[in-house]
Amino acid sequence: MHIKQIIIQGFKSYKDQIVIEPFSPKHNVIVGRNGTGKSNFFAAIRFVLSDAYTQMGREERQALLHEGSGSAVMTAYVEIIFDNSDERFPTGTDEVVLRRSIGAKKDEYSLNRKNATKADVMNLLESAGFSRSNPYYIVPQGRVTTLTNMKDKERLNLLKEVAGTQVYEARRAESLRIMEDSEHKREKTDESMNVINNRLEELEEEKEELRQYQDKDKERRCLEYCIHHQTQTRAQKEYDQIEALRENGIEDAEENSQRFIDGEQEMDEIDKAIGEEKSELGFLKIDRQQFEDERRTRTRNRAQLELEVKNLSDGQADANQRRNQIQQDLSVIQETVRQREAELAQLLPSYDRARDDEASIKAQLDDAEASRRHLYDKQGRNAQFRSKKERDQWLGQKIDDINMTLAANKATAMQTTEETAELKSEISELEKSASELQARLDNHNEETQSADNQVQQAKDHYTQLDDHRKELLREEARLTQIVGNAREQRDSAQRFLSNMMDANTRTGLSTIRELKGQRGYEGLHGTLGELLEVNEKYKTVVEVTAGTSLFHYIVDNDETASKLTEYLTKYARGRVTFMPINRIRNREINLPQANDAVHLLRKLKYNQDLEPAFVSVFGKTIICPNLQIASQYARSHGVSAITYDGDQAEKKGTLTGGYHDPRHSRLDALRNATKWSNEYDQSNNRLEDVRRQIQDLDQQVTRSLGDLQKIKQKRDQVSDSYGPLRHELQGKRAELQQKKDELERMQSRKESIDIEVRRQAQEQQAYESERSSQFQKALSDAEEQQLQALSTSVQTLRRQYSELAGVRSQAEERKSGLEVELRVSLRPRLEQLKAQSAETGNGDSTPSGRLREAQRELQRTTEAIRSIEGKLRGNEAATEKRTNRLTELEKAKAEKQHELEEIAKAIQMQERRLEKSLTRRAQLKEELAECSRSIRELGALPDEAFKEYKNMSLEKAMRRLPKVKAALKKYSHVNKKAFEQYNSFTKQRTVLIERRNELAEGQTSIVDLIQVLDQRKDEAIERTFKQVSKEFATIFEKLVPAGKGRLVIQRKTDRVIRAQEEESEDDERRDGVENYQGVGISVSFNSKHDEQQRIQQLSGGQKSLCALALVFAIQACDPAPFYLFDEIDANLDAQYRTAVAQMLQESSRTAQFICTTFRPEMVEVAEKCYGVMYSNKTSSIDVVSTEHALGFVEEQRQ
Repeated sequence: MHIKQIIIQGFKSYKDQIVIEPFSPKHNVIVGRNGTGKSNFFAAIRFVLSDAYTQMGREERQALLHEGSGSAVMTAYVEIIFDNSDERFPTGTDEVVLRRSIGAKKDEYSLNRKNATKADVMNLLESAGFSRSNPYYIVPQGRVTTLTNMKDKERLNLLKEVAGTQVYEARRAESLRIMEDSEHKREKTDESMNVINNRLEELEEEKEELRQYQDKDKERRCLEYCIHHQTQTRAQKEYDQIEALRENGIEDAEENSQRFIDGEQEMDEIDKAIGEEKSELGFLKIDRQQFEDERRTRTRNRAQLELEVKNLSDGQADANQRRNQIQQDLSVIQETVRQREAELAQLLPSYDRARDDEASIKAQLDDAEASRRHLYDKQGRNAQFRSKKERDQWLGQKIDDINMTLAANKATAMQTTEETAELKSEISELEKSASELQARLDNHNEETQSADNQVQQAKDHYTQLDDHRKELLREEARLTQIVGNAREQRDSAQRFLSNMMDANTRTGLSTIRELKGQRGYEGLHGTLGELLEVNEKYKTVVEVTAGTSLFHYIVDNDETASKLTEYLTKYARGRVTFMPINRIRNREINLPQANDAVHLLRKLKYNQDLEPAFVSVFGKTIICPNLQIASQYARSHGVSAITYDGDQAEKKGTLTGGYHDPRHSRLDALRNATKWSNEYDQSNNRLEDVRRQIQDLDQQVTRSLGDLQKIKQKRDQVSDSYGPLRHELQGKRAELQQKKDELERMQSRKESIDIEVRRQAQEQQAYESERSSQFQKALSDAEEQQLQALSTSVQTLRRQYSELAGVRSQAEERKSGLEVELRVSLRPRLEQLKAQSAETGNGDSTPSGRLREAQRELQRTTEAIRSIEGKLRGNEAATEKRTNRLTELEKAKAEKQHELEEIAKAIQMQERRLEKSLTRRAQLKEELAECSRSIRELGALPDEAFKEYKNMSLEKAMRRLPKVKAALKKYSHVNKKAFEQYNSFTKQRTVLIERRNELAEGQTSIVDLIQVLDQRKDEAIERTFKQVSKEFATIFEKLVPAGKGRLVIQRKTDRVIRAQEEESEDDERRDGVENYQGVGISVSFNSKHDEQQRIQQLSGGQKSLCALALVFAIQACDPAPFYLFDEIDANLDAQYRTAVAQMLQESSRTAQFICTTFRPEMVEVAEKCYGVMYSNKTSSIDVVSTEHALGFVEEQRQ
């Protein structure tokens, strides 16, 4: 172990924090100028490790703080870090950090960054080898000089201090003080014994006279006992008779009281039942009123509906006849339309074939005529041109013209094709729209019927919602009354419960109930009384046992309890005792295992998770059949025992009991308050739920009514849409016919264009062929034949075309006639009849529909009236039943009231009789007490009082008593306590003798202890002297190899002859330590055999060397893990400084040295060097090299 590092801040000249680089575990040297702070550095170490700075006042602590320029230093500390790798400190760590902090008002230690006491620190240092009796491991500046100038007697005291004789001296002084106190007590005891002996001699003379007095007094007391005993016996007999009568009367009174209480409870139950019946009758009355109002409303509606149905039924016959005629006409027209459409459908294919054949023949005819015409033109052109070139030029011009015309015709054909396609698309859309409109017209009756059904369903839904809403309104009225009654009962129960607790607890519990269930306040269970269930048999037992603990509030943990307590305190919301489950620790109770001891906790029902709370209150309570058994178990098992009547016995013997009024039961109050609170909450929640349902139903009714209006509007739209649909369909059909006509015209134009294009193409082809042929003046033979064939073909094709045109014309004429008939006559008539049929159909908008709707509404109203009447009959039956029940209850109440009055009269009569007996009982009790007190005042009676005087008559005893009292008057001067005083003084004398003997034995023991302490002290001093003397001789020889030194004991018997200094150790031991006067030093520096000199004869440097040798010897006797030397070589000669430095270097192998010096010898052998600097009144320390340190030392020497 060694000092690893030192940190200083604010201590003396070290203002700023100085963290010194770790020290070497061997030899360290610190150099610096005078006044830079070297000594303050050593003072800082002594400040932490030694006793030099103890019990300082404020001014002394202030003197240790840095005083300089800048901000004032209020606190300072010195921290020493020890290397504990060898575990010399028993801390289990490799480093030990010891700090001492000081300020104007504080002085404290810390160990490993934790606060510690000074005693702990000093004990730790001693355990590591820092001896408080040998503080020479720190040698401050001037200590060597002090040792040098020390006298022989002071040197002897130093050895005594090193030997640890202070402990022996302290114990010896304490023993002497105790022995002095014992001697003083023995003197006091002797004085007391002398006084007691004198008093005993006086009491011997008073004893005989007292004996005669006692004989007469004994007779007096016997007579008085006889009188008092007989009087007591007579009074006790009468008292027992009265007590028996009283107990019987009490039992009868208790029975009557119990009957009265039970009767009151029955009255409460009857009143409660009457209240419930009246409440139900009120509900039934409200329901009957609502039913009657609804029946009147429904009856008025039914009358109106019956009148409407009658009016609609009267006009229904004419409407039916007209509808039948329309249906007949509609059937005829539909059949005609079907026939015409079938004929038209049959005609269209033949018409299309005829038209196609005509077009085909016409195309062939056009082609033949074009070819023939071209040959004729060619034949005429052969004579027109003179050469092929001229002909070809003309043909090229023709071809170009045809190309231009052909391109224009093709563009026109393409445009016509596009227009035709667009027109066909429009026709398709129109046909689709017309079909949809026709389908809608055809399905109009179904749509109308569907709309009627939807209207009917919407009406039914609206009626259901409205009926349900009325039921909920009745339920709301009923619940409102129930909630009001529950609120009154709850408030009454809470007021009753509040009277059983103080205002703070009442307010606190109310606040906790408000917080329960809120976020951040979880884990709140309830009061103890609310969370348990118990049979009525054990109710009184539970209430007496728990007391006000029934109002203690159970929570999950102490954190919740703390949070609630802070809230209650912060907002002044009362006080509550909390029972956190996690903090309850119950001790195991030794409960008796017997049939007459029932564990109360087993009779309770509660949540097992909350068992610790119930065990803490009821765990040590047992139930016993009577108070005597309860008292025995309470004393034997240390439990709380209680009877079924609530009489309680505690383990200390305390008995409590008395009458418990069941009408003021805390449990009943808690149950009642909880019951009505729960009932109020449930009823109020149900009321709120019903109101929400009513609100939702109002919205649903409103939505349903809106949906009904929308559906009616939709139905009306469907009913009114037939005419517009029919007109729209007519318009669509007219437009479709126009489009079809336009399509035919466009197709005809397209055919014409196609024929012209084909003709021009053929003509172009002919011109191209002609231009590529040889130029001839006439047609070729083939062309001539072709021309002839074409002429014949044209004639044939014209004849065929004429025939086909006639067929096509006939078919077209018939088709046009059918289409015109359908479009102009039949279909408009059909639509007209359909419209009339729709107007007289079965929809709700028609008279028949309105009739059906009115009939359905009438049926619905009738059923509703029937239902209401059924409810009214049920209401009347329930009202009659409730009324009968109420009558019975009121009759029972009157009977019970009469019974209670009779019981009350009986109780009053018993109370009057009991009061008279209690008066006499009190008189007898007082008489008995007086007799007992008189007998007790007689004291211990002789046997004669119970034998001779037992059967003496009362009159005889009263005659003899005055004579005996007269005889006693002669002995009025007698000391009546002579015997007692004699016995008392005798006992006191015995006690004093025993005490004196004990004091003598104690004094002997103390004398023996002092002798042992003196012997041990002498042995410690002699042993220390031998060790120090031996080490001094060895160390001196190392420092001065040519010389010799030793320590010499000086005794009182020493005179002039110094030869006695050479006596053996046995002779010295024989003289004893008390014969020692001092310790001298005898040395020789030049020879081991020359005459040695005393230290007073040496030079200053030699004296310093001797003092150092003595310090080293003391340190060798009690080694420390490190040493601090402050300029110990200041007064040494060069050769001795070298020797001391060499010795320190050798010793640093086993211990750490930290030295300050101005000499080079110690610097040269140092393992590590440090320099102290001083600037701005502040010191600092830093590592320097050996050369730098030597240079500094040399500079200081110059």
